[in-house]
Amino acid sequence: MEVKISQIVGVRLEIQARSHTITCDQPADNGGEDSGMTPPELLLASLGSCAAFYAAQYLRTRNLTQSGVEVTVTAGKLLQPARLGNFRVSVKSPVPLTSEQTEGMMRSVHHCLVHNTLMSPPEIKIEIASGDSR
Repeated sequence: MEVKISQIVGVRLEIQARSHTITCDQPADNGGEDSGMTPPELLLASLGSCAAFYAAQYLRTRNLTQSGVEVTVTAGKLLQPARLGNFRVSVKSPVPLTSEQTEGMMRSVHHCLVHNTLMSPPEIKIEIASGDSR
C-alpha cells in the first residue's frame, strides 16, 4: 500500500492513492483555506470508514440490508506528546438487530484493519531527503 502527498500551496496538500486524489488542508485559523480535512480528521475518517465497511459487510452477508450504515468517530486531543486519544466509534445499523446480531456486528467491526493497527501500534520509520534526492 502506498500514498503520495504533495504540497500544493501553503498548508494545502494533495494526497494520491492509486487513481484517487483528495485534498488535505487546515482551517483558516491555522493558516489554511479549509479546502479539505485536516490530517487528524483523515485519521478519524479512515477508522470510521473501515468500521462502516465491516458493519456493512456483516449486514450484507446476512441479507439484512444493502445500505444505510452510519458511523461517527470522535477523539480528543491529548498532550505530551501531542496526539489523539479516547477514540469513540459509534455504529448505527439501519435495521433493527437482535442481541445476537449486535454481538456479531461488534465482532465484525473489531476486525477492521485500521482499528487493529491503532490497537497494536506499528513501527514507524521517518526518513528525510533534501533537494534533488531520490
